Amino acid sequence: MIHLRKVGMRGACLLFAASMLAACVTTQGVGGSGGDGSSVAVQAVSQQPPQTEERRRAKVHTDLGSLYAQDGRFAVALEEARIAQSADSGYAPAYNLQGLVHMLLGDKTQAEEAFRRALGLAPNDPEINNTYGWFLCQTGRPADSISHFRLAYRNTLYQTPTKPHTNAGICQLKLKNYASAEEHLNIALRLDPSNTQARYWLAEAFYQSGHLAEARQQVVDLGRMIDPTVEVAWLGARIERKLGDREAELKYTTLMRRKFQDTPQYQSMLQGQFE
Repeated sequence: MIHLRKVGMRGACLLFAASMLAACVTTQGVGGSGGDGSSVAVQAVSQQPPQTEERRRAKVHTDLGSLYAQDGRFAVALEEARIAQSADSGYAPAYNLQGLVHMLLGDKTQAEEAFRRALGLAPNDPEINNTYGWFLCQTGRPADSISHFRLAYRNTLYQTPTKPHTNAGICQLKLKNYASAEEHLNIALRLDPSNTQARYWLAEAFYQSGHLAEARQQVVDLGRMIDPTVEVAWLGARIERKLGDREAELKYTTLMRRKFQDTPQYQSMLQGQFE
């Protein structure tokens, strides 16, 4: 899953969560509707305890590589993953990190290969399933992602089930399964009410399914939790436009004129393309 930062965001939905990489979709942010990334924060490092000196070395280098990836230093992160694999070729999180970095670099083939190696070593690892599920969702296979999120959030030892529920909700939304999307995102929020990513996507799900009052409430709640972002302002403007509240719509469009003129959403607004 992903959490919105209080400052700014990185356009599309491929987000890089500090929680994902420190222990991983982003600098936390929120993606626009129909975006190709998310939501989701994925985590590169699992909770697999070190048992040998080789495994301890592998874990240290994987953790270090995750921090480099979080900082955008992808080449160094890949080298750390390689060192970890050399230290212990059976350490699944090292391959998960490798897959995650290749995913962020847009190298789908190598990402797929690394994720499959990670799953071959640890097929029930919740963090790896969450990451791989997000990869599937972002590479045009959202229907295939759901079973991996399910493996993650059903694992009773997994400490952050809000993440795969958020990701499952986003991917169900891509499939236009609105009821399922709303269910997962509501669960994510019950597990972690501060999960602003889930709240944004729940607003988007309500908007797309025609539940405009519910969508408006989620945007209002987001406004109490974070500084304005272009995605939230744009969604708010679209909701109020459909509700026919021109004063509320003007509040959001004025915000976009003031702060977000260099965004695709602002250009869509100027062209009257609210859908």
